[in-house]
Amino acid sequence: MPRLRLEGDRPVSASSGVTATEVQLTRRGLGLAWFTIGYNVAEGAVAVTAGALAGLVSLVGFGIDSGIESISAVLVAMRLLARLRHGTVDEAREHRALRLVAVTFFLLAGYVLVEGIRSLLVGEVPDTSVVGIVVLVASLVVMPLLAAAKRRVGVALGGDPLILADAAETRLCVLLSVSTLAGLVLFQLTGAAWLDPIAGFVIAGFAVHEGIEAWQGSSSRSTATMTDRMAEPAGRRN
Repeated sequence: MPRLRLEGDRPVSASSGVTATEVQLTRRGLGLAWFTIGYNVAEGAVAVTAGALAGLVSLVGFGIDSGIESISAVLVAMRLLARLRHGTVDEAREHRALRLVAVTFFLLAGYVLVEGIRSLLVGEVPDTSVVGIVVLVASLVVMPLLAAAKRRVGVALGGDPLILADAAETRLCVLLSVSTLAGLVLFQLTGAAWLDPIAGFVIAGFAVHEGIEAWQGSSSRSTATMTDRMAEPAGRRN
């Protein structure tokens, strides 16, 4: 018989071992993932369009980051839907999903790094966009709240690595918003065009760090699962 997780509530069913509290938290995490997808698709479309019209590469990069975060949120939503449907956690698929989330961190870091180097080499001068500034300010309001909500759900689910990795990616969106907005404002004040790509390099460093954490978290989760199965009596393994 599967081991039941009793903390916080009674099991919903003996076969799944999933508590009502865990189901509620998983649904909350799923709702946050759907909100992330919808918000970031809209944000990315507006940012890329405004950046292209203004010739502002940093804003275009911000929009692409929104697309990458949407991909991460889709992966998380798919896995949370599977949990709710089957009442169990598919460790192998969660492991693969977490590694895909890690890859999105590395893609973001690579893009920001390449664009920053290109901007420095060609001496690119940032432009301004009122629409872009509004999008960035809105992101600074919405994304910290969204990241905090995701983290609370991940912690409440016992340190769920998939949801916590998604929360970390949302925090990176906040940092990228700060970097992009600061680059635009400081350039207007000082005329130092190199500030924007330098700030982008810092963001790339954060992205690589979070990507490594997510990748290692998937490995730790896989190892812990194997250890648990080895510790179970033969009659319990199925």
